[in-house]
Amino acid sequence: MKIVVIDGQGGRLGGLLVERVKARLPQARVYALGTNTAATAAMLKAGADFGATGENPVVRNVMDADGVLGPVGVVVANAILGEVTPAMAEAVGSCRAKKFLVPMNSCGVVVAGVEELPLPAYVARAVDALAGIFD
Repeated sequence: MKIVVIDGQGGRLGGLLVERVKARLPQARVYALGTNTAATAAMLKAGADFGATGENPVVRNVMDADGVLGPVGVVVANAILGEVTPAMAEAVGSCRAKKFLVPMNSCGVVVAGVEELPLPAYVARAVDALAGIFD
């Protein structure tokens, strides 16, 4: 199974997602797709099988992914900063894979209706939901 993890900025959340996916779904091939090299490096260090940076890797790799994980707030903030391009957003939104987005109440983004939890709890919930589609 092909799992894509997308992150930007420093890749902290992406790294946590990669670690949790590798622990919960050891058979998965995890693709770390960073909006910048720091994020990609952090996710590779966390154990991703493959890594790439930028628009083209995101557009190409979500097409045949079985699951996509990433942060909500960081994606919005990165879109504002220009790290997430319209082509990347369209590719993720239109790919056949189920998407698991981690809420991040940061960067001026508030996800209404989401309880306030520590980041590791959100990561656990996202990966458990992902794993549930393969059970």
